[in-house]
Amino acid sequence: MCGNVVIWKCANTQVYSAQMFMRILKEAGLPDGVINLIYVDGPTIGKVCFNHRDFAGVHFTGSTGVFNNMWETIGKNMAMYKSYPRIVGETGGKDFVIAHKSADVDVLVTALLRGAFEFQGQKCSAASRAYIPSNLAEEVKKKLVAGVKSFKMGSPEDFTNFINAVIDEKSFENIKRYIDQAKKDPKAQVWVGGKCDKKEGYFIQPTVIEAKDPKYVSMCEEIFGPVLTVYIYPANRFEQTLELVNTTSPYALTGSIISKNRDAVELATQKLRNAAGNFYINDKPTGAVVGQQPFGGARASGTNDKAGSILNLYRWLSARTIKETFNSPTEYSYPFMQEE
Repeated sequence: MCGNVVIWKCANTQVYSAQMFMRILKEAGLPDGVINLIYVDGPTIGKVCFNHRDFAGVHFTGSTGVFNNMWETIGKNMAMYKSYPRIVGETGGKDFVIAHKSADVDVLVTALLRGAFEFQGQKCSAASRAYIPSNLAEEVKKKLVAGVKSFKMGSPEDFTNFINAVIDEKSFENIKRYIDQAKKDPKAQVWVGGKCDKKEGYFIQPTVIEAKDPKYVSMCEEIFGPVLTVYIYPANRFEQTLELVNTTSPYALTGSIISKNRDAVELATQKLRNAAGNFYINDKPTGAVVGQQPFGGARASGTNDKAGSILNLYRWLSARTIKETFNSPTEYSYPFMQEE
């Protein structure tokens, strides 16, 4: 739409929705050849596109590791390109919710239930680590466990089901591996959930893990599934815990603070300025609205080019400045050069 010809490579698990969207675009009048949807594996498209002289840019959503490899390949191929390619990436996340001792427990629990388990946690913005103050821990645990147990799980065709299957077997096995490890690890305790069943669909029961160690593996690594890990911190060590939040993960996509204390909100907003490109106050760290909450993060979460906003659109324009003079000079010297 900005004059660029686009090659669209969708994920293998997204083929149906991608082809349907292309049909809609063509029915709306999009000419052939402007957006070109192809079904191919990543290395194949990379070999063709990244080795083409006219390659001008890439807008990628996916894993941090794949994006790192793409960036490296593009860098090595710079000599062949007509211009410097634009590289935009939205990659992983290990998104946090930190609660202050003043937090409303019901607000906090709702933010965790929705933020961690909507879409089975299969969102790069999903809440996957939570820091709960000791003064609220018992009540939060009680209500969080009750909430998870109340979830209905089943087909997405039934809108009363809050939890559906995860996307494929590969994802199922990866998520199950973290849960199985937590079940037998003395550094962790499973509060609720943990059942994994792939007899008919890849269903994983939403799982809440309490980590005794704030650097426990499921507090640090992206899982991309219905797994929330909780760490209980001393209620009087809020500021120190903010530093822990900031340094635990290499990602910096989304996060939120739950608090009724304005000073705590302001402190968290300041201390975590580089920990989340989208920061939420008294809400879940998911659900950015296109045009209202530009989405993206930095560090290992990508280039923070804010999808869903005009900021991202500008990345795909090449500015050109034109000057036309109507009273052109005919003498090279300037007035200040004249002798007095």
